[in-house]
Amino acid sequence: MLTVHHLGKSQSERIVWLCEELAIPYSLKVYDRDANTRLAPPEYKALHPLGTAPIITDGDTVLAESTAIVEYILARYGDGQLSVPPSDPAYADYLYWFHFANGSLQPALMRNMVLARAEVPADKPVAQFADARRQQALALVDKQLGNTHYLAGNVLTAADIVAVFSLTTMRLFYPYDLSPYPNILAYLQRIGARDAYRHAMKKGDPDMEPMLA
Repeated sequence: MLTVHHLGKSQSERIVWLCEELAIPYSLKVYDRDANTRLAPPEYKALHPLGTAPIITDGDTVLAESTAIVEYILARYGDGQLSVPPSDPAYADYLYWFHFANGSLQPALMRNMVLARAEVPADKPVAQFADARRQQALALVDKQLGNTHYLAGNVLTAADIVAVFSLTTMRLFYPYDLSPYPNILAYLQRIGARDAYRHAMKKGDPDMEPMLA
């Protein structure tokens, strides 16, 4: 049985959502963050040497890293859903946006979060550089979503499932303003209207209102 080990308010929400979109059988085990450190509890860290979310187990397989997990589940259980085949003209776009979330957008947000928590003044060159990269990444997403309903075209794909955390729940850890990006805000309303997304968020984080605005 595929088991999703979900750490509350983390990138593992992507995997819960993926399973709900695919409507595949899975077991969900939810872990609460340590009340003091806000990190994963010891039983979660025992699953994998890095102890970072998400983690899945599937028989004897233990797998971490959200994009690797998404690819694994799509290959094993997806039956062609939520992905784009190499023969499709949109294949390159799908690949780009699938990897953009953790390759460009999430690192840009993490840099800003670290600098903010270190109380680096906003007028310092390193802070200005980081914020410029954040704005550049968000502007690119907004531009794309002005042309298509979803990141890789007009249907939802795994590229969206990987990207949405950075635009929503990540703002619990690093608050930032999406008002300059109307196409992103419209996109998040489309995401929030999906039954699978709503079910996933209620199952994984029932005490949290999804940050869709």
